[in-house]
Amino acid sequence: QVQLVESGGGLVQPGGSLRLSCAASGTVFRFNVMGWYRQAPGKERELVAAISRGGKTNLTDSVKGRFTISGDNVKNTVYLQMNSLKPEDTAVYYCNAGLLDIDFWGKGTLVTVSS
Repeated sequence: QVQLVESGGGLVQPGGSLRLSCAASGTVFRFNVMGWYRQAPGKERELVAAISRGGKTNLTDSVKGRFTISGDNVKNTVYLQMNSLKPEDTAVYYCNAGLLDIDFWGKGTLVTVSS
């Protein structure tokens, strides 16, 4: 079984930074893609950033220039560096990993951006 465990969320002031981590445990596959989604209260879950096996990255327009996604194959971990955070970034952030037609999800970590 595969588990994805997120960490690094918390409370930060606007303009601040946080680094989220997602560590894969259990049976670890060579995923086709890993990424981060987020869901704000009363809003639909949306893709924030993703990175493919080939290193191609994709970020939603609202975070381009502020967020960076990266991975560490040795640690089986994917990261989301979040800079210049805005109140609109407040959400539960979920790690996602995909292999063929199978998706794996973490339980989420809360990010709150407030002054």
